[in-house]
Amino acid sequence: MSPQERGCALVTGASRGIGAATAKALAADGWAVAVNYRSGAEAAEAVVHDIEAAGGRAVAVQGDVSDPAAADTLFGAAEEALGGPVLVLVNNAGVTADNLSPAISDDDWHRVVDTNLTGAFRLTRRALRPMLRARYGRIVNVASVVGLRANPGQANYAAAKAGLVGMTKTVAAEVAKRGVTVNAVAPGFIATEMTAALGDDADLLSHVPAKRAGTPEEVAACVRFLASEEAGYVTGSTLTVDGGLSA
Repeated sequence: MSPQERGCALVTGASRGIGAATAKALAADGWAVAVNYRSGAEAAEAVVHDIEAAGGRAVAVQGDVSDPAAADTLFGAAEEALGGPVLVLVNNAGVTADNLSPAISDDDWHRVVDTNLTGAFRLTRRALRPMLRARYGRIVNVASVVGLRANPGQANYAAAKAGLVGMTKTVAAEVAKRGVTVNAVAPGFIATEMTAALGDDADLLSHVPAKRAGTPEEVAACVRFLASEEAGYVTGSTLTVDGGLSA
């Protein structure tokens, strides 16, 4: 029996951008996918519709990953609706609250860290129980090139994403012998609604050797590989998807 027949996948923040592209990519590999969203119900249902129209199975599950109760709620909903344990977890949900360090409030610090790092840890902790029992699992954390190199105005975001990379390495070492892999992808400048809010991107792209923004599908392709059976000997790694920005 294949992993896809034994369990399902959960992608957080999957109503748009990288998360939506990842949910569709995993569905194309045969995974039944729980499409998590915080507030974009209509967009999440559109992702589900696209997956089902292509012959896959999916369900939209609402929840704010910064809520301490979200892990049990999301996993319970996914397991009940899709009929199996979550064997692939993609921690993609994220927020920004940019400002120079002297102007970052405690609220903006905690909101970013609680969503981007603490939420990912809680979901990872919950995911490991069934994965360890099944002796199979794939966890992919969506970090950022900002966690690897400086980007002024994003101390809170950088701290959370760098923490995500460190957590990835440590958890990977803890569970490797049980058939569970834990990896990260670190996107650079990707064309999404979040980056569109930055306005004119000409100056940003001038620093990217590829001289263009990446696409959500290009990031999703990397997540798809790390979630595959073929990537069983890849763990504790961070794959940059940044057009050479961090080279």
